[in-house]
Amino acid sequence: MKKIFFGIGVLTVLFGVIWASKAWSTLRANARTAQFNEDIENLFVGLQKYKERVGVYPVGGNAQVAKALQGENSKNIIILVGRKTELNEKGEYVDPWGTPLRIYFSDVGVLIRSAGPNRRFDDSTVLEADDVLRSN
Repeated sequence: MKKIFFGIGVLTVLFGVIWASKAWSTLRANARTAQFNEDIENLFVGLQKYKERVGVYPVGGNAQVAKALQGENSKNIIILVGRKTELNEKGEYVDPWGTPLRIYFSDVGVLIRSAGPNRRFDDSTVLEADDVLRSN
């Protein structure tokens, strides 16, 4: 009888650990997603301010956009982008998972793409695609 109770106790602890691990992972994912949304909103505001003051959106890739917002532009205007936005060693804006963002400009707006938690850019045909696209 003691062995049965011991076995039930071990299984209960094991299931508790598994549940806590999944809950912790979900909490971390939600926190990173919230951080991503805040960072992107701040970046959209910064890019819009840049366009209003310089006349056009910055040109080039992620690193060139970051440099333009930091004052390397024709008018030497520095645009603050919310809280300290994360940059990698190449000077590129990165998402909360550490992957450089892809920033696209058109005449009517901006599209920002994150590779998401799996850290790879997937196309829409991949079943486990978790890329995040946001536009203003």
